[in-house]
Order: sequence, then C-alpha cells, then structure tokens
Amino acid sequence: MNLIEPSQIFLTAPPGLEDVLLDEVVELGFADPVSQPGGVVVSGGWPEVWRANLEVRGATRVLARVGSFMAFHLAQLDKRARQFPWKDLLRPDVPIKIDVTCRKSKIYHDRAAAQRIETALTDTLGVTVSNDADLVLKVRIFDNRVTLSIDTSGAFLHKRGHKVAVNKAPMRETMAALFLRQAGFRGSESVIDPMCGSGTFVIEAAEMALGLKPGRSRQFAFEDLASFDPLQWQEMKGNADSVETLLRFQGSDRDAGAVRMSQNNSERAGVAGVSDFKCHPVSDLEPPDGPPGLVIVNPPYGDRIGNKKLLFGLYGSLGQTLKTRFGGWRVALVTSDHALAKATCLPFRPTDPPVPHGGIKVWLFQTDALKTG
Repeated sequence: MNLIEPSQIFLTAPPGLEDVLLDEVVELGFADPVSQPGGVVVSGGWPEVWRANLEVRGATRVLARVGSFMAFHLAQLDKRARQFPWKDLLRPDVPIKIDVTCRKSKIYHDRAAAQRIETALTDTLGVTVSNDADLVLKVRIFDNRVTLSIDTSGAFLHKRGHKVAVNKAPMRETMAALFLRQAGFRGSESVIDPMCGSGTFVIEAAEMALGLKPGRSRQFAFEDLASFDPLQWQEMKGNADSVETLLRFQGSDRDAGAVRMSQNNSERAGVAGVSDFKCHPVSDLEPPDGPPGLVIVNPPYGDRIGNKKLLFGLYGSLGQTLKTRFGGWRVALVTSDHALAKATCLPFRPTDPPVPHGGIKVWLFQTDALKTG
C-alpha cells in the first residue's frame, strides 16, 4: 500500500513567538524550516511528524498537510473528496472529526462543505464522523483551493502527560519553553523562579538541561493513522536517555500548596533530582552557590487574580531583592502591565511584541546581567 506522505508539516505557535519556535526547530535539525504567521513550516514524512510531536517543546500542535485540490462548487468538492485515497491515510475503525473553514471562495458555506466531506468519508471508507473524535481532519477552502490537514497531536502539546496539578492561570509548558528560549536559556545555566506556581518554568528548564523529550509521557493522534508504525515509533521514543547535569533548578512560592504541587509535578516529570522547591516570600530569595544564571518569573498580573493595586508592592519587593542579591544574573519577567514591570525598577531592555496568553496580552521583559552590588 502506498501511504500518503505529508506535503508539509506545520508546527503552530502563539502569535508573536513564531521566530522563537523557528530557532528551536532549526536547532533540532528539521528540513526547510520557514516561519509563517501562526507557526513554522518544515518538510518531511511521517517520521518527522512523529519526531516533531515528541521533541519540539514550543509547538502547540503539529499539523500534517496531506492533500490539496481545486473545487469551485459543492458537487465538485463531493466528487474530488470521493476520489481522495482516504484508506491510505485513515483507519475505518477510528472516528474522525471534520473541521471546515471557507474563505474567499465560491464555496462559502462551512457546514455544507463539511457535509460533503463527511459523506465522502463514510461512503468510501466507512469511517464514523463524530464531533467528539480525538482525530481531527482540518479542511481549509481558500481562494477555491481545498487543503487537507490532519491534526497529528490530539491534545494540545503543552499537556506533556506528567503534570497533574496546576495553579490558577497557569503558564502553559509550550509557552514557558519558548519564553525560556527567548530569554537565552539553552540548558547550560541554573534557573530560578521565585513565584513558581505549579513549577512550569523550573520543570521545563530542568527537562531541557537533562535532554528529556517533552512528548515522552503521552499519546498522540497520529498513533491512530494508517501510516503509523509502532515499532519505528518505539525505537524513536526509546532513544530518550537523559544526560547528566550539575545544574540545579529552583522554585519558590509563598503558597505552601503551590510548593507541594511543584514538588509532586517535578517527581512525575523525572526531574526531582535536579530541582528544589521552597516556601518563602520573594524578600527571602537568595542566590544559590555557583555561577549566575537566569531568574524567570510569571507574577500575578491582576487581570484575573486579585487586585492589581496590591501588586505594585510585590513587584517592587521582587525588583529590590534581585538588584541587591543577584548581581550577574539575567532576569526575565512575564506580565500584562508595563507599569507593574516598571515598579521593579529593573533595567529592562525594549520589549518584543506582546503574546496572547489566556485571553490577555503579555510581554516578556528582559534584562542583561544585573550589576553586582
């Protein structure tokens, strides 16, 4: 059987972080990477699709573009959908969801187009179409061209498979990984998060330093495709030995529940041996022994949690602690409010464009190495 190969692989990213994801994809050696609005396109077959899901930390999803044809009316869409070799892509025993959007095309009714695709699938392959299915076929009709893509990830890729507990308004692992990369972290320096919440920054940094693959603990939608080779996949996953590091990754929080949550999450992630979590306020923060590294923090913004007026003192205390005790360290701070960032009195560089996070826009504020004393 000649199974369909992807024509392109699209790794989605939060708007504003596409070039940061591109940097990671280049580092991982994927072919022909190009940044586009909403993500990065690479070339490759199904093994590259699997590897992208397994290894890329910053991608939100991995979409495999598997087909394209022109259609100017619904009858033509129906005919060409029936001619598509679905049996080389999908399994008849695995339900599928159809997601159709139409833009600037003579076929303009999303639901009518979806019905034609659904009927073609059920008539030619016998597959069950369900809105509750984990496997999703994305159909984009733009300028009369029909593009077919499979969401090969299933659940969002920030769901690594080893974190159970999260705090309020958590930072997604994928975004945390991109912010760490944007802040210059490459796994070769210590990282501290003085408001660690559920431990996302600390755990991601520790995993990067240990060389652990982010998708090692979960399942993916591509495992239910006709193209899936379980033996080759197990071989790819099996090459996941961690490297040794003398670095330590530390988190702290004034909330004892958050500290316990972080500790438990780090144990499930397999990084408890290189990470520490302590319960204390930011005013008690002290640098560890060893060379300076990165302080990265996602404090409360006041948009969804608490009263913003009360946060200026918290940001001020954080800034004072870092300025007086963390000479030589770089600081990266995520917040939705420039005034709160300014309240730290830290020497932040000009910011990059904002990034959407949980319905609001946030910026990553960064310093160079802080002056000693």
